[in-house]
Amino acid sequence: MKVLFNADDFGLTKGVTDGIIEAHEDGVIGSATMMMNGHAVDYAVSQARKHPSLRLGVHLVLTWGKPVSHHVPGLVNEDGDFRYKNTFFEMEPPNIKEVEMEWRAQIEAFLNTGLKLHHLDSHHHIHGWVPLKEVIVTLAHDYNVPVRYVDSLKEHPEILLTESLWPNFYGDGANVDVFDELKELNTRSVEVMTHPAYIDDLRSISSYLEKREEERKILCQIVPPQWVEMM
Repeated sequence: MKVLFNADDFGLTKGVTDGIIEAHEDGVIGSATMMMNGHAVDYAVSQARKHPSLRLGVHLVLTWGKPVSHHVPGLVNEDGDFRYKNTFFEMEPPNIKEVEMEWRAQIEAFLNTGLKLHHLDSHHHIHGWVPLKEVIVTLAHDYNVPVRYVDSLKEHPEILLTESLWPNFYGDGANVDVFDELKELNTRSVEVMTHPAYIDDLRSISSYLEKREEERKILCQIVPPQWVEMM
């Protein structure tokens, strides 16, 4: 079985970025995805250049912070922040053209750093929202990169990063015995989604805090078994 440990939220804060770098250098993290509207993007880019073995993608955002593009009025509230939240599935679908414009802007902002684009995923898995299916398929083909597995993309295996996703390395589900659970999966490849960090001004941004510290420590303790091919 091929296994990829990916860390979300690279560039969200300095503490998140440092936690991901540590979990890569001293642990099992093989890739990370950057939030191009994060609070520490410039710092994350500088750290990425110092650690070229960490493969980087874009963590497409539509549910936090401000857009990268300045021409998406239908996606924002009166404060200029994205109006969509993690409960987006209860909301009316967004303007698809504006979503594509914004996500292209995020991807182009990443490419303009000179870093190599490894794959795409999204904050709160919003790329798996059925109304946005065609947008993410188009972007995957246009930029020639794979996308994190979501159920809505089952019919497009040609663009998927792995055959399956393990989202359970989260909260109490984050533990050093993760490979015992992965071994039970009927899949040839799986991505383990993680969120390692040091806690800093993240307290004013996210409700998922101390568990990120635990994830960071656990990811540096995990030893892959021989039957695993790390991606």
